[in-house]
Amino acid sequence: MDDGWFVDTRCTNCDVARQLAPGLIGEREGRSELLRQPRDETERDALHAAAFACHMRSVRHSSQRPNPALDPFPMRLDDGVYLCGHNSQHTAGANSYLVRRPTGNLLIDTPRWAEPLAARLAELGRVSDVLLTHRDHAAHGRRFADRFGARLWIHEGDLDAAPDADRVIRGLEPMEIAEGVIVHPLPGHTEGSVLYVVDERFCFSGDSFYWSRTTADIEVAESVTWYSIQELAASLTRSADRLRFEWLLPGHGDRKRLPPQEMRRRLHGLAERTRALRPRPVDFSAVRW
Repeated sequence: MDDGWFVDTRCTNCDVARQLAPGLIGEREGRSELLRQPRDETERDALHAAAFACHMRSVRHSSQRPNPALDPFPMRLDDGVYLCGHNSQHTAGANSYLVRRPTGNLLIDTPRWAEPLAARLAELGRVSDVLLTHRDHAAHGRRFADRFGARLWIHEGDLDAAPDADRVIRGLEPMEIAEGVIVHPLPGHTEGSVLYVVDERFCFSGDSFYWSRTTADIEVAESVTWYSIQELAASLTRSADRLRFEWLLPGHGDRKRLPPQEMRRRLHGLAERTRALRPRPVDFSAVRW
């Protein structure tokens, strides 16, 4: 149907394009590579999604720009939960999400700033809160919060990344910040890393843990743990029994839906494995996507 698609050499191997266009884009020698051209409209649409999400704009067509009419973002993942796309270089290409709620929508981390995207997010309803999971994803938080008239949240451990935050999460204990919305401090990836659980269904884990297609399990990105792998192990041990959810929605790494009891079983296994890890040099190429 179309033979002009490719992935250029600017790719940073963030995995986002492979999540959106599985079977069309794969990993080879530390970056994404086009495996084959699309064969129908569904596959063409998947490549457009990857192109609009790629933070480096590395998913390209040789003769045309991505068609704005085929921009699928915000993309519905489940009832009331959307993937924002348009990932940002300033957040290392992290995914961000919007949750629709009767009392005000939640933006968890942010896409790259663009007024047309902000307008589309606003069409889904009033955004009351921008929830940052940690310092690495704070770059556009203030701008989106100001655009929506929303409160900006971050943990005190990473407050220097968003010193003008409106709400500061403190300590290590879980806290309900809105009806059905619980923040769980989870220091490890950074000192101020947190995750947000909404309605005991959706867990927005930032960079604390993710679903790995390589291992078919929940994993920590031990090779890019900036603060302390031992603290992350302690956080997981402390939190495993407190967490109940069925959707794992990370900043980096793949998404996964499992029954809550299966998620909890895997979290206990992750805590045990993480306790056996020791500090290692930062190495982005060692992440097991």
